[in-house]
Amino acid sequence: MLSQVYHSGFKPFNQRLLPWVQSTAVTRSHRVQPPAVRHVRPWSNIPFITVPLSRAHGKSFAHRSELKHAKRIVVKLGSAVVTRGDECGLALGRLASIVEQVSVLQNQGREMMLVTSGAVAFGKQRLRHEILLSQSVRQALHSGQNQLKEMAIPVLEARACAAAGQSGLMALYEAMFTQYSICAAQILVTNLDFHDEQKRRNLNGTLHELLRMNIVPIVNTNDAVVPPAEPNSDLQGVNVISVKDNDSLAARLAVEMKTDLLIVLSDVEGLFDSPPGSDDAKLIDIFYPGDQQSVTFGTKSRVGMGGMEAKVKAALWALQGGTSVVIANGTHPKVSGHVITDIVEGKKVGTFFSEVKPAGPTVEQQGEMARSGGRMLATLEPEQRAEIIHHLADLLTDQRDEILLANKKDMEEAEGRLAAPLLKRLSLSTSKLNSLAIGLRQIAASSQDSVGRVLRRTRVAKNLELEQVTVPIGVLLVIFESRPDCLPQVAALAIASGNGLLLKGGKEASHSNRILHLLTQEALSIHGVKEAVQLVNTREEVEDLCRLDKMIDLIIPRGSSQLVRDIQKAAKGIPVMGHSEGICHMYVDAEASVDKVTRLVRDSKCEYPAACNALETLLIHRDLLRTPLFDQIIDMLRVEQVKIHAGPKFASYLTFSPSEVKSLRTEYGDLELCIEVVDSVQEAIDHIHKYGSSHTDVIVTENEKTAEFFLQHVDSACVFWNASTRFSDGYRFGLGAEVGISTSRIHARGPVGLEGLLTTKWLLRGQDHVVSDFSEHGTLKYLHENLPVPQRNTN
Repeated sequence: MLSQVYHSGFKPFNQRLLPWVQSTAVTRSHRVQPPAVRHVRPWSNIPFITVPLSRAHGKSFAHRSELKHAKRIVVKLGSAVVTRGDECGLALGRLASIVEQVSVLQNQGREMMLVTSGAVAFGKQRLRHEILLSQSVRQALHSGQNQLKEMAIPVLEARACAAAGQSGLMALYEAMFTQYSICAAQILVTNLDFHDEQKRRNLNGTLHELLRMNIVPIVNTNDAVVPPAEPNSDLQGVNVISVKDNDSLAARLAVEMKTDLLIVLSDVEGLFDSPPGSDDAKLIDIFYPGDQQSVTFGTKSRVGMGGMEAKVKAALWALQGGTSVVIANGTHPKVSGHVITDIVEGKKVGTFFSEVKPAGPTVEQQGEMARSGGRMLATLEPEQRAEIIHHLADLLTDQRDEILLANKKDMEEAEGRLAAPLLKRLSLSTSKLNSLAIGLRQIAASSQDSVGRVLRRTRVAKNLELEQVTVPIGVLLVIFESRPDCLPQVAALAIASGNGLLLKGGKEASHSNRILHLLTQEALSIHGVKEAVQLVNTREEVEDLCRLDKMIDLIIPRGSSQLVRDIQKAAKGIPVMGHSEGICHMYVDAEASVDKVTRLVRDSKCEYPAACNALETLLIHRDLLRTPLFDQIIDMLRVEQVKIHAGPKFASYLTFSPSEVKSLRTEYGDLELCIEVVDSVQEAIDHIHKYGSSHTDVIVTENEKTAEFFLQHVDSACVFWNASTRFSDGYRFGLGAEVGISTSRIHARGPVGLEGLLTTKWLLRGQDHVVSDFSEHGTLKYLHENLPVPQRNTN
């Protein structure tokens, strides 16, 4: 049930509570530690989530990622958030969504407080209804007829509207919070309640007691009696801010209650570097004290007393008092349903106020640098791009000792934390660096005729010629795990193709990635394009990077299948090139060579089981069961300590079988293998299409006709005959390196090298040509003649 505590009448109640409040007061230097497990209230139907929420107050969070640790949170709802577009009545859908999010956080064990507008709008709606009803009755009595003349609604005084709307607003909140078994309490305040010491202590005590009882306080200015704001009293110190609107009220309340986080919801996405809506306006992700001089403020919102300037002043005042602040949009229909929870989870929503300015550029700035640097890179001569890559290859061998020392630090820190296959991926060696250098030189050689290559020439009409030429895609975001050798490979491919590049490596390879990126930038510097390749070192989550659709043109994930799936799910509006799983098959035909099968199976499964091109399912023709060939395969797998899982049909042939596989669509990534029996090559193909991932699939047979049938009918990115699945690799294909293996059906499939990072554009050269000249009565006619294409340099 809703407790309505009006400030003018809660002194006796608070005086009884004051001794308890004073004995358990939370100071700036020490916050009382909550119990390890918070008991669920018996009337709650939402499960609690135990989260580590305790921290000492007095210093705001430095990074968004720390917001998940916020225990005490104030959510301020602006007038534009809670009211409808006609400014008369409440936006019930938005309010219901906000209440749900607040309830979820409250039931996680956090202490939530609301500062809400809306009483004036709700009261205006009620009073207008009453006036219309009253006027209609009077006019009907006066005229003696039911037809009403046009009635002018008088201008309604805001304080009267607030008085009429406050009770209804709170009744609405009560009904909504009751759905989540949460009790709410109303507190109305004025500026005097903060400046009078006794009233301030009473208010503080009441709020602490409500939070202790797991009740959500809903605070609002008492607009029915609120006096004008005191002149020249704003922002004179931590203890002085004039409560003239709900922005300043929320800031004052947040500091007074030693709140961890203040969320200010408005009708704009956050703070912009110029008025929102202007062509060059950019959302400011992180705002620092002192930056306000470089910001131009627009007009205030359509409703409410404060504008963005008031919000920023209040936010900076709260930040000074030790409370973190985020200003975000609470009205957008696509995000308002999760904006509060997203902020608390640390996602990049709105503008985050921080006192800690990072030493390096933001990821948005890095994206802009990669864009401009990539465009400069694309304008270099092919020989210049090749020279950069050759220089990088030389640095990999010349600086070998420094690279291996950095990698040793990563290996030592990862020991005991990473599984053996991931440790192997993380490890660098002299042989790996030598192979990298060789691959980079291959890329340099193939880059001579990549960007700007003419694919097609057409004479559209006389003196009107059209060309289709290759160009870079733009800015690539490559996210990779564990493998630091991926960085120079991908960088070389981006340089060769003239693309800007953002790299996001795993924390486990931070030392290795840092030195490899420095060497990459050193190589780029020889032609003044150092900024074309950027390494993201900030705390951005992968999901946040995937939202930078205006800066990134293609995302290429390299890592676990879970990473790829997460990126494909998070990337809205940005294409993702990659494969989510590497479920590779090998079909051993009835006419397979005994000498070849065990070698191919061993290499495909055991050479590097963590790789995405490792064998995961072995399909064996039924006629090979209980033959020496089958026994040799099983014996070899036992020697290699490969755990075997039996497919359903294979298990039915055995009296004592290995454990039956849980799913035929499994990527083990370890020394584990599924064996299944098929009756024909067609059944093998059907099995691959049903359970495979379109990565790499192999047939082992001496029958050329059967092999060609398999090669033509299996719809995978890579299909081999009598060859290990492990050949599915850019270096082994002669591409020099790869940015990844694509199983999608776009322009690039399989190992994606230089060609896969190019797109095309059309160049039309004319002489005063206009389309009207080609109309039925025009003077020109289309020719559409194919012209010879310049021969590609293959040296």
